Amino acid sequence: DEDVLDTWFSSGLWPFATVGWPQNENEANSDLQRFYPGTCLETGYDILFFWVARMAMMGIELTGKSPFSVVYLHGLVRAADGSKMSKTKGNVVDPLDTVADYGADSLRYSLITGVTPGQDIPLNMEKIEANRNFANKLWNCCKFVTQNALKGASDDELEQLGVSGPITSEEFDTMSLPEKYIVSKCHTLSQEITEDIETYQLGAAGSKIYEFLWDQFADWYIEISKTRLYEGAGGQSEEEAQQARRVLVYVLDSSLRLLHPFMPFVTENLWHHLPRATANEDQAAHSLMLADWPQMEGESLVTCEKSVSTFGCFQAMTRSIRNARAEYNVEPGKRIAASIVASGELKDELEKELKSLVALAKLDADSVAIYEAGSDEATALNTEESVKLVIQDGVEAYLPLSGLIDKEKEQARLEKQLKKLSVEIEKLGKRLDSPGFADKAPAAVVDKAKNELSELQDQEAKVKESLAKL
Repeated sequence: DEDVLDTWFSSGLWPFATVGWPQNENEANSDLQRFYPGTCLETGYDILFFWVARMAMMGIELTGKSPFSVVYLHGLVRAADGSKMSKTKGNVVDPLDTVADYGADSLRYSLITGVTPGQDIPLNMEKIEANRNFANKLWNCCKFVTQNALKGASDDELEQLGVSGPITSEEFDTMSLPEKYIVSKCHTLSQEITEDIETYQLGAAGSKIYEFLWDQFADWYIEISKTRLYEGAGGQSEEEAQQARRVLVYVLDSSLRLLHPFMPFVTENLWHHLPRATANEDQAAHSLMLADWPQMEGESLVTCEKSVSTFGCFQAMTRSIRNARAEYNVEPGKRIAASIVASGELKDELEKELKSLVALAKLDADSVAIYEAGSDEATALNTEESVKLVIQDGVEAYLPLSGLIDKEKEQARLEKQLKKLSVEIEKLGKRLDSPGFADKAPAAVVDKAKNELSELQDQEAKVKESLAKL
């Protein structure tokens, strides 16, 4: 039939035929003039010659212009085991079912962050579920800010908290260490995400936002902000609380803007719960989709590497104390004593954030002290029975053993554990020494038993070492 085009031939006409070619070819202000040519084509590599090449050739031949200047190729979406989805195999995943179970944003985010140049994308439901949990985490962060941090705030206060532009260097300089840290990380993230999107590193960009929101904002700054907001947690002044509210809203607002291209629905919803600056007169709607991007072209965002480094020391100290608590099986609710040794500006910053360290490491506020490195008090700590934690060069923490463990109780627990391990080692050793097992059992089973024995012996050695320390 002379009037029927073959599938790929007609598809090759798509970039310009859909916007009025050839009827409006010479018409000013037509859709063809406004929208053709485009800039970027996003597609799978499997149709590079079927479709992409035909669009380019026909566009140049029939309009004199290439329909796009950039072709962004990604891998194919495959089943979780890496095989190609097929109705005959019965491994096709219906995206509508996935959206119904996990939400559209979780699926979208999983696909975008799963993109690695040159590789296909296995559609793993566990990953989609984890990203749904990330959306829930984001929701809970927003809930804390709006229903706890901003609870009781007046309309005037909420209006002032609305984000109308980046934090200036003048305001930044008035902030405390944790606030400088999280704003610096947020600004660095904005710069990195902007560069990643401009260079089509979409998977890397999405993963960076995840790590920032979960690991830095939620796990660290939100917890520290409680020591500013609540008197019972160490809050001392309204000025300090106002600064915390400002930073919480600013960082969360900026993060929602950065995450919006990846999770448009949940971010748009949450953004409308935050204090917002008045919409511009030329905005069609007061929407996150139309809000300014955090990193505007030609602007530099304020950061402080020194504050990030100093707070890194604070984080390392918190983790070391937490690890020591876990190693000595300290009860989760028990608060312990600590003596910290540091010097110079680092010592001053740690003293200012002592209440944050008390909250995050679960220390006894009345039994915590910070000493100047090299002082008599610092030297005397080496003679006491305590656990010494080396945080970094010139920074140490000492945890008195008397506060970490009940010696008799811990000795009884370790002896009981040692007895149980000895029985299991003897039982498994006899099994391996038995000719009937070693000769007749499959090699994989024998190797598994040997590995189990080795692990048990390692555990036994560690328990004996702990008993020797006691």
